[in-house]
Amino acid sequence: MRSDKFLVCGFLILTAAFAGLGVSKAGGQTVRYSPEWDSLDARPTPAWFGDAKFGIFIHWGVYSVPAWAPIEGVGVYARYSEWYWRRWREKGEGHDQFVAFHTKAYGDKVHYQDFVKDFTCEMYEPDYWAEVFERAGAKYVVLTSKHHDGFCLWPSGQSWNWNSVDVGPHRDLAGELTEAVRKRGLRMGFYYSLYEWYHPLYRSDVPAYVDTHMLPQVKDLVMRYKPDIVWSDGEWDHPDEVWKSREFLAWLYNESPVKDTVAVNDRWGKGTRSKHGGYYTTEYSQEKLAEEGTDHPWEECRGIGHSFGYNRNERLGHYTSAEKLVHMLVDLVSKGGNLLLDIGPTADGRIPVIMEQRLTEMGDWLKVNGEAIYGTRKWDRAGKDNGALRFTQKGNTIYAVSLGWPGDEMKLDVPKPAAGAQVVLVGRDGKLPWTYKQGRMCVDTSGVKINELPCRHAYAFRISGAY
Repeated sequence: MRSDKFLVCGFLILTAAFAGLGVSKAGGQTVRYSPEWDSLDARPTPAWFGDAKFGIFIHWGVYSVPAWAPIEGVGVYARYSEWYWRRWREKGEGHDQFVAFHTKAYGDKVHYQDFVKDFTCEMYEPDYWAEVFERAGAKYVVLTSKHHDGFCLWPSGQSWNWNSVDVGPHRDLAGELTEAVRKRGLRMGFYYSLYEWYHPLYRSDVPAYVDTHMLPQVKDLVMRYKPDIVWSDGEWDHPDEVWKSREFLAWLYNESPVKDTVAVNDRWGKGTRSKHGGYYTTEYSQEKLAEEGTDHPWEECRGIGHSFGYNRNERLGHYTSAEKLVHMLVDLVSKGGNLLLDIGPTADGRIPVIMEQRLTEMGDWLKVNGEAIYGTRKWDRAGKDNGALRFTQKGNTIYAVSLGWPGDEMKLDVPKPAAGAQVVLVGRDGKLPWTYKQGRMCVDTSGVKINELPCRHAYAFRISGAY
């Protein structure tokens, strides 16, 4: 990787754009956002994000070549194959396992940078990927434009000879997928790591790295592809003042071509998660925000397996079943969150078949039950004794989603509905009779035959005219 100090002059020109605070629109009114958290946090997350509910995360890069991490004896974060370079090179959890694997598989003369020649992507078909995502019922996509190893999936001038156009596949992977995804009517966003483990400027002069490398690079990403999401990560080494995150967000909200439509997460500096930025993000820890009962937009991200990047070491039992993924989506949406579900493509550009199968099953379920998910909000009037039932709301319509077939009667711990309320099993014609007794709404489902069930895994009941 070359030194980026010659970019200082170019950055001085770019800073003029950051200095000016333009305008954005919120609620039909012109708003100016200043580079202070009180101002930035007042910007509403665009409504499309709260309506979308389900997105696809993609971890894909040079780490997809070794595609390995341990699956036992380490914590969940040491099972991430995208951390291969760091875990192999530095002491810490999982280090010994990574060293042992690397030595056995590649010997001691192969460096991480050598893997790029095998990141060929010859089977990468972005149109097919977009078809899979649409079929899955996803409404947005977030691609790792650059992970912590610094390798970019677009022709970044700040990462000369360490991006997918200069080396490896010699393709603009990010641009190709952006075009394909948008053809399908889906939103397109990018994950971007603020820091790079072994960038020489980051290791020697963090302020210079921020000014001459990071800020120009992420702005280039925005200007090239006009993303619907900027998903920041790698923020934990320094407070936001060092990253100049507030200045960047003020530019994004006021001056950028996506100022009115872009959604951002909360990873903008040490201590900003679930506090500052846009929507809050959790990672294998959805229970935290759900238990706190936040009304702030939020999203849980996790893999179908344990790793975000493709891990050849994972077996069938490490992959979450389609039923559990459907239940996870329903549970998150009922608590006001979104699900950003990750896939890890292979180095030659394939979505692993098991991941595609899981996404397809989720899409089959959403084709039937999407009305109980998309565009809904959590419903807070249900009681606490509802077992396997989850609730969402869309206007005056309530959806009760049962995580499994309820049997001959479904009992709901809810306030007494209006006498004219109607209950329908989504995907099946005909009203279901109900009564209210002993403080519960009791829906008679005995007349529904097993062969009449419209789907698998979970069952949505539309309750209209009740409240």
